[in-house]
Amino acid sequence: MIVYTVGTFDLLHVGHLALLEYCKSLGGVLAVGVASDRVVNSYKPNVPVIPLEQRMEMLSALRCVDIVRPYDELEYVSGCEALKADIFVIGEDWGKAPHNLAVESYLKSAGKQIRQVLYNPRTSSTTIKQNVVAQVNNAQNLSTAVA
Repeated sequence: MIVYTVGTFDLLHVGHLALLEYCKSLGGVLAVGVASDRVVNSYKPNVPVIPLEQRMEMLSALRCVDIVRPYDELEYVSGCEALKADIFVIGEDWGKAPHNLAVESYLKSAGKQIRQVLYNPRTSSTTIKQNVVAQVNNAQNLSTAVA
């Protein structure tokens, strides 16, 4: 059984770990697709903080992850086909964009499963980035007040 999930995986955190461990519990092999900076920039205002190669290296080091592959187009059918994925795991923010509908249609026609998971409320890359910016701003305000 091959489980496939995709994401940016910028600023690896406990929410990512919970997702990946859940995915691994669904089958024998966990494959993780990692979005290139170009893909991320197509739907988010900023590219990741951590370069693609380093994000892939960190994911490869996790014992629950068996395969790590980049993807440079915002589509998932080719990854599912190449990996012969049995289960495709998606997040709660999955919408009705054409690339999402295409992989849903492919999976259904191929008799494969799609599983949707809720995000871990403990943290997110966006929250981490916001906290870092707030800390930098507070430090700058303190240094200006002292000067």
